[in-house]
Amino acid sequence: MNITFDAVPIIADKITGIGWCEVGQTNAMARLFPKNTYEYSFFTSRKKSRIKQAEKFSVGKISLNYSDFSGYIYRGLSMFFPLPYSLFFGKKSDITHFFNYIVPPFVHGKKVVTVHDMVYKAFPDTVRGRTKFMLETGLKKSMKRADRIVTDSEFSKGEIIKYFPEFSAKICVVPCGVDTERFRPCRDPILIRKAKKALKISGEYFLYVGTIEPRKNLQRLIKGYYIFCRKAENPPKLVLAGGKGWLYDDILKLVKRLDISDRVIFTEYVPDEYMTPLICGAVAFVFPSLYEGFGMPPLEAMACGVPVLTSGEASLPEVVGKCAVICNAYSEKSIAKGLLRLYSDKKLRLELSEKGLRRARQFTWEKSAEKLYAVYREIINE
Repeated sequence: MNITFDAVPIIADKITGIGWCEVGQTNAMARLFPKNTYEYSFFTSRKKSRIKQAEKFSVGKISLNYSDFSGYIYRGLSMFFPLPYSLFFGKKSDITHFFNYIVPPFVHGKKVVTVHDMVYKAFPDTVRGRTKFMLETGLKKSMKRADRIVTDSEFSKGEIIKYFPEFSAKICVVPCGVDTERFRPCRDPILIRKAKKALKISGEYFLYVGTIEPRKNLQRLIKGYYIFCRKAENPPKLVLAGGKGWLYDDILKLVKRLDISDRVIFTEYVPDEYMTPLICGAVAFVFPSLYEGFGMPPLEAMACGVPVLTSGEASLPEVVGKCAVICNAYSEKSIAKGLLRLYSDKKLRLELSEKGLRRARQFTWEKSAEKLYAVYREIINE
């Protein structure tokens, strides 16, 4: 087969979970099934940095097919006019997979789209206006164009069917994986100290990694942490690591209002070289999110052997199983209780560390790629 992967999520300056999901699945597929031809397609907008970014992930097995036209202009125009995608990227592909919700018009061959979640329907107030508009105007058309809709969890499959029951027969669940070469226990204290110094962290800390935005439930996490600090002796700091997303001002203001600015550290985007040592240096990883299509960060923390506190919402129980402390996402007291339990019980932390490592091994990119490849084979044979 000639297989094309739309590379928009991986050419960004700061790659999010959607981009890392594409990297994991496409690289594993190219290794496992080398008889096919693979390419990344993308608009460069005349930025050479995007070509270099795609080359970094092509691992010598995935060629590049790019256009110097502006992707921003193309996406804007194609929302209102049927500007053919094949006009820019040709008609040689048997399958083209779009990993970020939107399938443009007139794509040659079979089409697959990944719809990660329905947060814009379930929690519309937590989604950036621009993103909400794109999904409201384009997602239904995308799912109609697609031969298959891939999603990350059984929870997300149920959510898509809830809002778009007419597409239920097209939906396939392909769980994400975790890169255990990148995310694994770090036993070198020098690397951990180096990461902490670079990110201006001192002492013990709880760690959250993800976008700083409302649906991550960070206001309740901060309030729960404030309650915890009043009960714990020498409490660890709370490190919130991630780029600023949508409506983050209230999160920053809350820290100031509670007068814990000296205990809550915002690192913004964490460079790749520091991510694993940063996770491994934490007392525990905290992720009380309200809504996740899959929940990569807790899985990455478990792969590093770090105990996890997460909520029982959405897909998160599918990911962590019985290998984490589960809190009530809507209760600051429940979050505080979970933090105190993890901090005060070393035996529990060790137990969760071992269970988490075993759990993470069940989610490999190879398994994910095999399931995705089966989807490709199925639609080609139809």
